[in-house]
Amino acid sequence: MIRYLSLLVLVACSAGTPHFRDAPATRVAVNGSVFDVRVRGELAEAVRINTQYAPRLGRIRDRAALAMAQVSGCPILDVLGDAAVTVGVLGCDRDAGERLLLTAVSTPNYECIDFGTFEDDSNDTGYQVFECTPY
Repeated sequence: MIRYLSLLVLVACSAGTPHFRDAPATRVAVNGSVFDVRVRGELAEAVRINTQYAPRLGRIRDRAALAMAQVSGCPILDVLGDAAVTVGVLGCDRDAGERLLLTAVSTPNYECIDFGTFEDDSNDTGYQVFECTPY
């Protein structure tokens, strides 16, 4: 019974906020943080789903921004939220096919290496794994 309750709580936590609830999630790992990323309109949401000590947004902010950029294909102009749920403002209009609307202010440039897909054989799921470093 406790096992099923734990699973229900985990599923509920990664369901997304009301604005993003119907958007499909893409699971991405960046530098040890695993996110479910959803994109809707000019915004992206990254819900951190792994257990990790993160009392403040701090380093999680940059990781969430990188995850949202990888999934959306757009630069992220700003990130708001907390260490569990962040929302990013996209720097391009995906619907119009325009790549860049604005230039991000004081956002460091990162180089990300795609390490492929992490496969979890126990429940047939997987997600992309990236290691990103500033340059």
